[in-house]
Amino acid sequence: MDQLNQIVSLLTDKLEKIETIDQIEAIEVEYLGRKGIINQLFSQIKTTPNPREYGQLLNQLKNEIEELIDNKSVSIDSINQNISNEKLASPAVALAKVGHLHPITQTERHLNQIFRNLGFSTYHGPEIETDEFCFQRLNVPQNHPARDMQDSIYIQKPDFLLRTQTSSIEARLLANQKPPFKVAFPGSVYRNEKVNRSNHFIFHQYQAVVVDKNVTMKDLIGTMDLMFKQLYGQDVTIRYRCKYYPEVEPGVGPDMLCFHCLGKGCSLCKHAGWIEMGGSGMIHPLVLKMAGIDPKTWTGFAFGMGLDRLTMAQKNIKDIRTLLGGNLAYKPNQL
Repeated sequence: MDQLNQIVSLLTDKLEKIETIDQIEAIEVEYLGRKGIINQLFSQIKTTPNPREYGQLLNQLKNEIEELIDNKSVSIDSINQNISNEKLASPAVALAKVGHLHPITQTERHLNQIFRNLGFSTYHGPEIETDEFCFQRLNVPQNHPARDMQDSIYIQKPDFLLRTQTSSIEARLLANQKPPFKVAFPGSVYRNEKVNRSNHFIFHQYQAVVVDKNVTMKDLIGTMDLMFKQLYGQDVTIRYRCKYYPEVEPGVGPDMLCFHCLGKGCSLCKHAGWIEMGGSGMIHPLVLKMAGIDPKTWTGFAFGMGLDRLTMAQKNIKDIRTLLGGNLAYKPNQL
């Protein structure tokens, strides 16, 4: 315990002397990186007299360190913004007010154009959703464990909630349209998440759905590959992992090589080197059946991407919190 307290005390002293974001990032690597102090301590758990108690203390230490570093990062951002505002307010310099689209809107419109060129149409759905379309029609019945992962925000339990995913729009699309169709749509979603650099309780997704005859996983991967290359260039590095999602079978999770640390590990990618960009897969036959679509005749795929993360990677934004803040420092980006 004395050793762990000493680590916190030393970190606090270091943070007091830090003045730049680059210094913050170096501290993150030193303490939270793959070869950092915390991982070294975790590797010693088996040799301690009380491994379980020691592991709990290390988890507490890790959370405390993350909070200290995050708070310092926010403090430095605030100082830099105040300096920027002071320069803008200087009477010696007359600046014209130039407006521009929000970064998320820019990326959203870029994606809309990509999918229009592929023959997709657009669709929309309500942000206050029913349990039926948010969960049940997506093969997530009552008491399904996947509901615990959603951290839902209910308006009136158990029937009405703020939608947790744009898949609810997909459920309405399947129920109201007859195949074949190719549709893409963005939307705001809401979950009771802990706010940090990479997560927010209000965020955005971009969904695409295709239902037709003889649609295969090859069509899904090809469409996602094209989307990523259109957004980030031909050299973008994407990997696909098998993952479980109730509404699809099989399911695939696309990850992008972290644009911030380029695979080395940082707080943005949670020291994994990769950023999870969304979920996808072949639409589950039960989901098609609930919508009155015969899965023996029709097949389809769906994917939902984190629009905020797509934007952050495209604009090199390192903190999702700034996307919904009052910072007007983003430069216009003509697409």
